[in-house]
Parts: sequence; C-alpha cells; structure tokens
Amino acid sequence: MIILGIDPGVAITGYGIICHEGNRFRVIEYGAVLTSPELSLSQRLCKINNDIGEIIKRLKPEVMAIEELFFNKNIKTALTVGHGRGVAMLAGATEGLQVYEYTPLQVKQAVVGYGRAEKSQVQQMVKTLLALSQIPKPDDVADSLAVAICHAHSVTLLDKFK
Repeated sequence: MIILGIDPGVAITGYGIICHEGNRFRVIEYGAVLTSPELSLSQRLCKINNDIGEIIKRLKPEVMAIEELFFNKNIKTALTVGHGRGVAMLAGATEGLQVYEYTPLQVKQAVVGYGRAEKSQVQQMVKTLLALSQIPKPDDVADSLAVAICHAHSVTLLDKFK
C-alpha cells in the first residue's frame, strides 16, 4: 500500500509517501510545502492545495493519512492550522483518496509504542523504521512520515480483525 502522510500547517505542511508491504517500509518521497508569510492566507491555502494535488498526481498514493489538530493554548494558531489541514484534506479528496485522521497520541503509540513519547523519540523511530541515514527536517516532515507509519500499522491491525 502506498500511503501519503500529512502533517498540516500553513507555513509548513510536511508530507511523506511510503510503501508498506508485509512488515517492510520503503520511502518513496518526503518534503514540505512551504508558504511565504508575505502571501495572504487565501494565497497560502491555494499553494498548499495545488502542491499537495500535484504530489498526489505525480506519485499516486492509494490513501492519505493526516494528523488531527492538536489545540493547546493559542486559538488563532489552531484556527490557521485548521485551514491548512482542511485544504490538505480537500486536495486528497479531490484526487479521489480516502483520507484517514489520527490524533498525535495515536501516532506516537503506533510509532514508538507509547502515547506520551517525546518528539525526539518519534523522530528517531521514524529514522529507524524507514532505514533513513538521518532524521528528516524540518520536524513537520518527520511527523508526516510518522502519520503514514501510523496508518500502515492501523490498517494491518484492522485487516487482522476482518
């Protein structure tokens, strides 16, 4: 299965595409969609939509997995990130992908085995599971790969209970 993982944002939207076959992972591509703060919010959202849509058309993932919004203190930041998340989901849905959502707790549990794991632990496990020479940067990219790994593990579990 080819999975597109997304860590949503407006300034940086991380993406990672992996192939999961049996117990093996293979990285296809990862990176970030970057938008300039000099652009209006609507222009930034348009860029995210266009770039994610192009990535999907080019690499043809079978599904999209996206991290759910984590809201801590700053509601304005949460709303802005929510816009980016919605646009990324729309890009996937527009290209015909089923979109799956995972909480940060679910991602940490699936990748590290502990839902309260530190960000550095998640990043190290992403590096190890995907046999990468280094942790992907920026953090949003490593997080997107973690979301894709989470989906792979979730689908494997669901298949066992069918």
